[in-house]
Amino acid sequence: MTNNNAPIGRFSENKVSFILTVLFAGALATVIFDFWGPSLSPILGFTELSTIKLPTTMIEVVFGAAPTGVPELVHYLTGLILYPLGWLIVVRPMWKAIMPSLHWTITALAYGIVLWVFALYVVAHLIIGLPPFIGFTGATWVALVGHVLYALVFAWGAETRQFR
Repeated sequence: MTNNNAPIGRFSENKVSFILTVLFAGALATVIFDFWGPSLSPILGFTELSTIKLPTTMIEVVFGAAPTGVPELVHYLTGLILYPLGWLIVVRPMWKAIMPSLHWTITALAYGIVLWVFALYVVAHLIIGLPPFIGFTGATWVALVGHVLYALVFAWGAETRQFR
């Protein structure tokens, strides 16, 4: 007797493994970002980066008020779902189609810079109305390092780790 459900079972296992890998990588990358900005960068003498200030201001500008907990929720959903989807739906397919032999670290470095541009130009400037890249203050450069670290850690988790 043959097992007609074997392909479906494998697909389901692969899907669960994929979801766990993405959530693990996104969570780890978000923790690294949150550790760098508010904690490690001021210890090293750089500007402290508030990871909640940008989502709070964005919500206030768009909706008029930022209810308690909503900016944190936006921050974590961005790190766990939105930025990972950007890697998986846009960056990874482009990378594999255009330069598949390029190491994932180079692609992740570029993705981190794109995330930084998105956060500090699109969100901070175009949506909120702050100066582009927050006027190239200390927070600008701490945010650049944070977004690049996020992308490198996420890509490491997504490209090299797999739950089975």
